[in-house]
Amino acid sequence: MNLAAANENLAHISNVLIYSSMAVYTLAFLAHITEWIFGSRSKVGRTAAALVADNGAGAGRGTAGAGQAQASGGTAVLDRPKVIGRSTTDARDIEDGPGAHGGDEKGDLYGRIAVSLTVLAFLTEVGGVLSRALSVQRAPWGNMYEFSITFSTVAVGVYLALLLAKKDVRWIGLPLVTTVLLDLGIAVTWLYTDSAPLVPALHSYWLWIHVSTAIFCGAVLYLGAVSNLVFLFRDSYESKLAGGGRPGRFATSVMERLPAAVSLDRFAYRVNAAVFPLWTFAIVAGAIWAGDAWGRYWGWDPKEVWSFITWVAYACYLHARATAGWKGRKAAYLALIAFSCYLFNYYGVNFLFGGKHSYSGV
Repeated sequence: MNLAAANENLAHISNVLIYSSMAVYTLAFLAHITEWIFGSRSKVGRTAAALVADNGAGAGRGTAGAGQAQASGGTAVLDRPKVIGRSTTDARDIEDGPGAHGGDEKGDLYGRIAVSLTVLAFLTEVGGVLSRALSVQRAPWGNMYEFSITFSTVAVGVYLALLLAKKDVRWIGLPLVTTVLLDLGIAVTWLYTDSAPLVPALHSYWLWIHVSTAIFCGAVLYLGAVSNLVFLFRDSYESKLAGGGRPGRFATSVMERLPAAVSLDRFAYRVNAAVFPLWTFAIVAGAIWAGDAWGRYWGWDPKEVWSFITWVAYACYLHARATAGWKGRKAAYLALIAFSCYLFNYYGVNFLFGGKHSYSGV
């Protein structure tokens, strides 16, 4: 078998593995949905995240949470949800919810199955990405299709690493798997590109450094964006309860199982702050690579401009939190605007503008 035939076989194997991972992700999606459905049936789940009033009336409500199942990463710990602090928008103490399973054992079982299926899908997708890399004999980031399948792989990998570190992030599983399925569906339907070599100017070790860093940063920023988005809903739910309102049954069933708004706000801030220096490095590395490949470090290429705009947006978010004391909703809106810039830099710039980064089409 000659080299061309071997590469073609590897490309075919890659496609099979990517489609197989989509099938397993679909099963994980159904398992996550089932976890939420069973969790909604639990009386424990329906009272897990009740706000504790400052006048002492909430003391009894807080003790009602004793014995509830609280998600800790991929495991459920039978314990009272911990009161973690005060809300950024009101003077009230808040409990973290028990997780998507809502304290229901069967719901927790389906949650564990969902995580196991996510692990299997992740490993299958890793095989697809590696097969693609072997078929093109380079880093598998030469076009939007390859970037997309790698991005979703890294996003799931970061999520699983947080679970392994015993972080309470299992609630992210459903939005994450949903997004991954959407990403892969777009990749195989509209973005697919046959295996092909890169243009000579891009044969550089900076491809591995710059693009891999950008992908990892995007995956972490995505988790921060999901947390910020969910925070907005949870904060509205808590504010309505604190004001004497009665949220709808569906909203109550979902919101009460999530971490408290202040927990979501802190998580989003920490992941965004942690990855920001790495995003700065990715931009600098890209400039150095541009100097080697094109003879200039900065040329106001659309991709370069929007990378910088994204950097400025996240810098404003971090600066506002550090100096102006922005927390809660204002900070969340700013962080979501920053992530929207990242998404536009990836999808919008590639389709709407030309430039040096358009060498490989999609």
